[in-house]
Amino acid sequence: MHREYSLCMDPREVLTRRVPSPDRTLAYGPGPDHVFDVRGAGPLVLFLHGGFWRAEYDRTHVGPLACALAEAGYTVAACEYRRTGQSGGGQPSGGWPGTFEDVRRAVERIPQVLGVELALIAGHSAGGHLALWAPVECPVLALAPVTGLVEAYELDLDGGAVGALLGGSPTEFPERYAAAEPQRRGTILHGLDDAQVPIELSRAYAARTGATLVELPGVEHFSLIDPLSDVWPIVEGHVRAAVEQAGRSELGHDSHL
Repeated sequence: MHREYSLCMDPREVLTRRVPSPDRTLAYGPGPDHVFDVRGAGPLVLFLHGGFWRAEYDRTHVGPLACALAEAGYTVAACEYRRTGQSGGGQPSGGWPGTFEDVRRAVERIPQVLGVELALIAGHSAGGHLALWAPVECPVLALAPVTGLVEAYELDLDGGAVGALLGGSPTEFPERYAAAEPQRRGTILHGLDDAQVPIELSRAYAARTGATLVELPGVEHFSLIDPLSDVWPIVEGHVRAAVEQAGRSELGHDSHL
C-alpha cells in the first residue's frame, strides 16, 4: 500500500493533507507565534517544522507526522516560531535573532508548560537545523536538515533563504553565521534523492561534528515527514531509539543521585 502511494502521489501532498485537530494549542511565550500544538500522551517529542524558515510554511504541515507519532505513544509538541517574511501585529519578525530566540524559549518553556521532561527534539529541513542548534541536552533527530549555512547560502537554497534568515551574506555578517551554525552531535536521516537540501550538506556536518548520518537510497525530501511513505517505519524507529536512549540516560542520572 505504501509503495503504491509513494509512486503515484505528489510527495508534497503531505504538506496539505487534512488530519484531526490537535488535542490542545498552548502558548510558550507572549507573541502570536509562540504557540505549539499538542497531540497524544507519552514521552515528550518537540518537533520543529521546516519551510526554509519562511512565513508561508507553518506547523500545520507536520500534522500528519504529529498524529502518527501520537498514535505510536508519544506526546508531540509541534512548535511554531517566528519566520522570515512576516510583518505587522507589533511583533518583530523572524530571522536573526527572533527565530533563534523563539527556539531557545520553546525548549525551556514547553516542558515546563506540560510538566514533563523533554525526551527528544526533532525537526525537518529548516526545522532540522533548528533542532540541531537548540540549546538542550536531550537526544536530537534531524530529518534532511539545512546545515553548513555558508555553503547553503552559496548554493542559494530556496532562492536566498539563508540570507533572509541571517539578514545578509556570510561576508556581511560572519558572526551571525558562526552563531547560527549548529555544532551538536545527533542523528541525521537524509534521502539520497533530496532535491531541496543536498545530502552533501549533511555529509559535511557529520564529518565535522561526529553526528550519525543515515543515508536513505530512493528517498526524497518530503517523504521523511509522511507517515504513508515507505521510509516512515525507519523514521519512527529512530524516534523510538532516541526516546529509549533518553530514558536510559535519565535512569543513569537518577542512580547517581
